[in-house]
Amino acid sequence: MKQGAVRSNYLDWLAQALEVGREITPLPDGDAVVGYATGYDAADIAPFVLSLRAVFDGPVALVVDANPDLRAFLARNDVIAVDAPVWRGWAPHPVMQRFVAFAGLLGDRPGAALACDVRDVIFQAAPFAPAPVGLEAFIEAEAPLCDHAFNMKYLRALFGEAQARQLGGQACLCVGTVLGPRPEVARLSRLILSLAATPRSEIGGAFGADQAAFNMAIHQGLTAAAIQPNYGRVATLGLTPGDRLAFQDGRVVNPDGTVSPIVHQHDRHPHLATAVHDRWGGGFEHRERVRPKSAGQRVDKLKASLRRRMPELR
Repeated sequence: MKQGAVRSNYLDWLAQALEVGREITPLPDGDAVVGYATGYDAADIAPFVLSLRAVFDGPVALVVDANPDLRAFLARNDVIAVDAPVWRGWAPHPVMQRFVAFAGLLGDRPGAALACDVRDVIFQAAPFAPAPVGLEAFIEAEAPLCDHAFNMKYLRALFGEAQARQLGGQACLCVGTVLGPRPEVARLSRLILSLAATPRSEIGGAFGADQAAFNMAIHQGLTAAAIQPNYGRVATLGLTPGDRLAFQDGRVVNPDGTVSPIVHQHDRHPHLATAVHDRWGGGFEHRERVRPKSAGQRVDKLKASLRRRMPELR
């Protein structure tokens, strides 16, 4: 009996995505930083750009909207503005779309890469010192995956209850900062896109699917990576109690008194968010991390949530 082809909005998009990724011109050889910043303007990303340019003079590329003021700000700071792909039909959340751009921009070129979030990341020292030997994945919490409902929700959604339970005792890794040789970061990006195609629904394109696919890839050994502790090269602060964090001499200080080159999720803590903006805001207004959604945005979110719960027919 002939087996019909599986149908999925995500799979249809993925075919487009892999084609688009091959058409992206890679950045020049050497260490590079890439990020996905659609939906933001200069005020949102000024701390990222200005703090990075204070410690790194290599290629930086951000995927952004066609906002003239934003693009002028990037040009002044020698940051390459990359047009976001235009998709045919359904498209996933930007947290999944970004891996198409990461893979294409990094390519199979020599040098190291940092592929990371933008709005909530700042830099306090050179990100590639010391130079990475291989792929590095960074722990974001002291407790394992099983203690974090958000991570477990998407592990179950993508890979099922049994596999989620198997991974529950592993370290909680954050996909918001990934660092390593450029070809390895590019391959990991394509692997995350492929792993998210497992379910027969749009859940593979949801916010949170990226985190689940990343933890699966690392903990199941689908790609080789060195798991790095928190507060080393990267400090991920979202789950760190605010009273254990300080801002001294223009830098975010970790609970153990150290200062990390890359700081992620500082804006979860109001005292750090204000201090960081004062230091790196560039004269722009201080934006709140979460801004109110319009009625239309709330309706769209509800529709997307319902669609993700309805597997497509084979």
